[in-house]
Amino acid sequence: MSTFQHIKPAGKAQFKDRYTTKAAELLTPWEEGKKGDIAIIGAPLSKPSISHSGASFAPDAIRRCLNSFTTYNIERGTDLQEDSKTIIDFGDISMHPTSIEESHQRIYESTKAVTETNTAPFTIILGGDHSITTSTVKAIKETKGTVGIIQFDAHHDLRNTEDGGPTNGTPFRRLIEEGHLQGDHLIQIGIRNYANAKAYHDYAIEQGVTVYTMKDVRQSNSSITELIQHALTQLESKVDTIYLSVDMDVLDQAFAPGCPAIGPGGMHPDTLMEAVQTALEHPKVTTMDIVEIDPTLDTRDMTSRVAAHLILETLSK
Repeated sequence: MSTFQHIKPAGKAQFKDRYTTKAAELLTPWEEGKKGDIAIIGAPLSKPSISHSGASFAPDAIRRCLNSFTTYNIERGTDLQEDSKTIIDFGDISMHPTSIEESHQRIYESTKAVTETNTAPFTIILGGDHSITTSTVKAIKETKGTVGIIQFDAHHDLRNTEDGGPTNGTPFRRLIEEGHLQGDHLIQIGIRNYANAKAYHDYAIEQGVTVYTMKDVRQSNSSITELIQHALTQLESKVDTIYLSVDMDVLDQAFAPGCPAIGPGGMHPDTLMEAVQTALEHPKVTTMDIVEIDPTLDTRDMTSRVAAHLILETLSK
């Protein structure tokens, strides 16, 4: 039986414009033996969300938003198309219609299969809610070794499973308790006031998780670069690979109306872009997920456009 049995192939978008190349044209459906700069796969799951969520629609919305961008970076004077940059699109994982556990298993199997193809040096998983991260990190651990995680998030996502099962509030606790992640290999950035229970913050400290609040972000010498470099230094000697987990609700609600758990006091998109760009310079950073976008709530695709922009910045690195 094929290891790609749960993945629906991506279609090739067609565009015609004499002078402008749209970023969506960089998407190339996966074929056996084809290589690229980035591999992407969609994990359209939102059933485990604690709050109402249409995050299952996000992978398609993010791809569609690539049509809002060209391939030319005016500040660097570079063109992704002229540099022959390519995104190999594996399509979306087919979720089970009722079983969350089976859907998580499919995400694990499919992420592992994609990584094992060695199609690209960097992989992006498009969620979906944050519950997908337990499955994707397990797959990355089996293919790349010990995993360190830099998590951009307003929330700890360290809830216990006894109070609701494997929801989008539990991924990092599940990874720790199942032995796939050591607490001191998790660095959380952007944790916000009045967004977390004290019990989960206490759990983070007990497990050795490094927690940077939004106050820490704001006070990091007016630049998040130093904070990210410190995080990378902290992880690089302990792990084989570093995984970026980007929960879009780390952004302030003014910039991310499409997040199910919006709130004030969050990051500016420029800060998140700078953080990801800095992390991408490290050779051990090889995987990223982008989660928690509900396109049904997303005014003019504002949140999905930020996600699409993150993909392009990743490709440029």
